[in-house]
Amino acid sequence: MSELAKLTVSVPKDLILLADKVAKEKNISRSKVVAHCLRELERSQKHSDMAEGYQALSGENLAVARMAEHAVREVAPEWK
Repeated sequence: MSELAKLTVSVPKDLILLADKVAKEKNISRSKVVAHCLRELERSQKHSDMAEGYQALSGENLAVARMAEHAVREVAPEWK
């Protein structure tokens, strides 16, 4: 488990009420609700970054595949 540190933040009252509701439903502290939300945000951002990276690589991979196909046709034209 990571080291804990105190954090003081100001949020709208409706979000505090929501955090309290979730904390009560899950029988956890308000701090754990906030920590869970931040972890989920981190996970979502990583997922988004990975999807963006894979999307960028897909174009490069297609270009490499086309070059390889061209090279194979030159070396072994009967493989068409």
